[in-house]
Amino acid sequence: MKADYNVLLDACVIANIGVCDLYLRLAEQPRLYLPRWSEEILSEVSSTHKKLGWQNDLAEYFQHEIRRAFPEALISGYEQLTPIMTNHEKDRHVLAAAVKDGIDLIITFNLRHFRSEDLSKWNVRAEHPQNYLLTLYSINPAIVLAKLTMIAQKKGLTLPDLLINLGKSVPEFSAKVLEDSGYS
Repeated sequence: MKADYNVLLDACVIANIGVCDLYLRLAEQPRLYLPRWSEEILSEVSSTHKKLGWQNDLAEYFQHEIRRAFPEALISGYEQLTPIMTNHEKDRHVLAAAVKDGIDLIITFNLRHFRSEDLSKWNVRAEHPQNYLLTLYSINPAIVLAKLTMIAQKKGLTLPDLLINLGKSVPEFSAKVLEDSGYS
């Protein structure tokens, strides 16, 4: 797998701030993949953050920073494909963006909305965030561990505490890194 591998992140992944933080840091130099999303996905993230009680200025700051840090991530021009997608109606725009941009992997917590029979005709697959984290970890454990350590330090946490927190969303990934790091 190359570090220029494009992966579409669904809104549910970006809205999960702990998982999003790790995914975005893994896309920074030295990067393991390239994140992609659409305006519609980022709009869903903003709505979710507001539902979670984020202040407007914090939600706007997040939107500004994600766009600033990854200007190349934005996909547009997929809208005409949305009506012909057969996956769950609420997530057809996600699949349409992936197809338009030739992306073959969608990372989502909501796998029910991306059944293989709806994706296979487009040569797209959907994976749970922890599965792709495990893949990235198997490819380059040193980079993943370095980025996790950096996140932990910035949050004033130990690596095991950060991994325990991440384990709420990506338990298999967290358990694997804890075990490999000698903490289990």
